[in-house]
Amino acid sequence: MDKIYLGAAYYPELWDERELEKDIARCKELGVNCLRIGEFAWGKMEPKEGKFDFSWLSSIVDKLCENGISVVLCTPTATPPRWMLNKYPETRMVMHDLIRADVSSRCHTCKTSPVMREKNRIIVTELAKVFAGHKGVIGWQIDNEIYPYSEGCYCERCKSAFRAFLKEKFGTVDRLNEAWGMARWSLNYDSFDEVEPPYPKQWRHPSLRKAWRDFHYGQIKSYVEEQAEILHNYGCENVGTNMMQHNSLSYYKLNEKLDVAQYNHYDTAQRLPDTAFAYDFVRTVKDKPFWIMETQVGWNGSEYADNGYRPEGACYANTWLPIAKGAEMNLYWLFRTHPNGHEMGHGAMYSSAGRAYRVSEEVKRAAEELKKCEKFLTSTCIKSKIALHYSSTAHNSFECAPLLKGLNYRETLIIKYYAAFRHYNVDVIDTQHGLKNYEVIVSPFLATVDENGLKERITEWVKNGGTWIVGPMSDIMDGNVKKYTDAPYSFLEQLAGVYTKYQKPVANEVFKAHWTNDGECSVSICYDAYECNEGTKSLAHYVAGEFAPLSVITERKVGKGKVILVGSVISCGDLLRLVNRAPIAEASENVILTERTGKNGDMYGIIAVETQNKGGYVILNGEYTDLITGKACSGKTEIQPYGVLVLKR
Repeated sequence: MDKIYLGAAYYPELWDERELEKDIARCKELGVNCLRIGEFAWGKMEPKEGKFDFSWLSSIVDKLCENGISVVLCTPTATPPRWMLNKYPETRMVMHDLIRADVSSRCHTCKTSPVMREKNRIIVTELAKVFAGHKGVIGWQIDNEIYPYSEGCYCERCKSAFRAFLKEKFGTVDRLNEAWGMARWSLNYDSFDEVEPPYPKQWRHPSLRKAWRDFHYGQIKSYVEEQAEILHNYGCENVGTNMMQHNSLSYYKLNEKLDVAQYNHYDTAQRLPDTAFAYDFVRTVKDKPFWIMETQVGWNGSEYADNGYRPEGACYANTWLPIAKGAEMNLYWLFRTHPNGHEMGHGAMYSSAGRAYRVSEEVKRAAEELKKCEKFLTSTCIKSKIALHYSSTAHNSFECAPLLKGLNYRETLIIKYYAAFRHYNVDVIDTQHGLKNYEVIVSPFLATVDENGLKERITEWVKNGGTWIVGPMSDIMDGNVKKYTDAPYSFLEQLAGVYTKYQKPVANEVFKAHWTNDGECSVSICYDAYECNEGTKSLAHYVAGEFAPLSVITERKVGKGKVILVGSVISCGDLLRLVNRAPIAEASENVILTERTGKNGDMYGIIAVETQNKGGYVILNGEYTDLITGKACSGKTEIQPYGVLVLKR
């Protein structure tokens, strides 16, 4: 696409049709050029079984198109109508308390139910017949925020399918027992039929929990792909599914057969700097511009407002940041507050009475600026030489067996690692991702390295000149959440040329470390202590605590590259010392920089976004023009609180 889209989720089925003209006028007033519709409207599309009515929706899509407003059309499978859920109760998931879900909300369907799957195929087919090829429909969203609610469905059909999943994976129950270590506590299964799901409020085996997650994620993947196949068969383009901010349900796997990565988030204003982590991740999933499908305008909530009101300017910065990071669409939830129901406490661009909020003016301002910068934004891309691993397997392994008390894998990556790269282009990648374009890869808490051929691929990448900064707590368990028994790692000791003498997964302020050459090296949270083999040098060592003087950071040349093994969580400054690469530019800590280059090498620029509601700066090496204001910029350039600079050289 050669256009930037800004808009919101819109639910015309809730409003008198006379309101549409007013809402179209409101869209034009704010510069909204895209609306997402249809995701919860199955009951109006199929009011009775087999009786379809899309005339109302066709009229709306036509009117929006006539007024220059594009549409992302949603499949409504998150909310089957009451008549269906009552007539076919097996379509409703069974909660972990073994009570079948009430018909009271959304996303409460069983992903294994053949009836549910068939009903999905029918409604999606009918929808595609009507809207495939419509010039106003620029993309499709499948279902809504699809992941295992309440830790999945516990119906008998899902239990049976789970056992079949395990049998296919392990072949024999003896292999399952061995892989999970079930001899401990005399937990061995005699047959797959004995395997029960991990019920909450019990002390659940980590391997069983992980397998239960893997099973449900596989069901969701096929659930989505069934719909995608229908849409693709009818020629529908830009098909995706809007996912939430964790990587528990692997973004890479779920998006394999989809066209565009779609993402939802409701981070507070205080979390705005951290939101960029998700953008640098979602951008890599398809290696193309991504779509933000939902984010709050002012506040979010359900029956009451929640998550804090955004200070003046925060909505504006939140509109710009994903675009700076490679999105071509940013949609807010929602356009107009619901007049009743579960989420009437949620903020929007307009109140239920159609009155604009103060944040609406910020959307309007951003829309005008995006239009002004559109050619630059659509003609440039983000190229990164640094990557940070963010693994779905690690996410689920540490959820099931964190090893460190209170460990939150995602938050640890954001706060302790990603925060170092606010002035760098960095790709956040899962283990499937290609490596050849990177000079440096950082892999902390990468629990499982032996998957997707990563062990072999990254070894070859290092030999060809890459720098791998790996650890702590990387390569420590397999995909079944089982530790290795012949060494602490599957292969890192050999590759890094060390002997791991001690490991302490317990926070302790006693341990201190120094760089071998000079200065203190910050260590925290967990501690590995190494003896260096011949050819491996110590970069930092313990100087206090029982591990002194063993190494905490080591370096070994491997071919043309090197492996840097890190045995503790170090500071962002210490991490950048290991990365040893120049930033895009010098800037204040509260400013996020993104370097944009022309797809044909014919353009260069920097986008700066202030994210903490205070003044900032960037020091430019050369002459630039701010495309928003048209002003020339060079040297130390000030940025206002929540300000944005789009600097073209």
